[in-house]
Amino acid sequence: MSPLDFSIVFPYTGLLLKGLMWTVILTVMSSFLSLVFGIVFALAVLYAPGFVRYPVRLFIWLFMGTPLLLQLFLIYFGLAQIGIDIPAFGAGIIGLSLHFAAYNADVIRAGIVSVDHGQTEAARSIGFGRGRTLLHIVIPQAVRKTIAPIGNNMIVLLKDSSLVSVLGIAELVNSAQHAISDTFSPFEFYLSVAVLYYLCNLAMESGLRRVEKNIEVTR
Repeated sequence: MSPLDFSIVFPYTGLLLKGLMWTVILTVMSSFLSLVFGIVFALAVLYAPGFVRYPVRLFIWLFMGTPLLLQLFLIYFGLAQIGIDIPAFGAGIIGLSLHFAAYNADVIRAGIVSVDHGQTEAARSIGFGRGRTLLHIVIPQAVRKTIAPIGNNMIVLLKDSSLVSVLGIAELVNSAQHAISDTFSPFEFYLSVAVLYYLCNLAMESGLRRVEKNIEVTR
């Protein structure tokens, strides 16, 4: 049994940092899109006519009830079989965004329902239409109420972004696998990657606490 040697990681620091960069890019883009789509889906479930609402509810049920890895395979490999060829990076973004949009939609829907109905009536009484009431009164309050669970979803998204390595995207885990194929030292590299993920989690948790604190001050 050979002893562990973490000095072997240093020559691959640039490769791991590049992978970390792509992980961050994937996380930021997918987090933003999942929030936008989550708001749209939540509004569709609550206010859209039935021919829109029921397909959206079915979509949410399917994406919450099936593994993210399977969804990535279907988007990247399955769609290519029927002539829809999506680049790996795009497939990763779409898969992560839609998967977490389903969870965000459920959270935001609950946040919207929890907003006092009297505020909606007050806004309508001073001339706000439904669209302006949702945009200026309901959605901002719902987002404030759901910052913590949405933030937790984003942290899970960061960790689940490692699954896109199966599509060949050069994110953090994929980069570590390339280094391992050269050095045959999996423990050192996987442990180094775990530390990088943990540091990213700490940064996201710190940012989330700061956002929650700022929201409490502005209430």
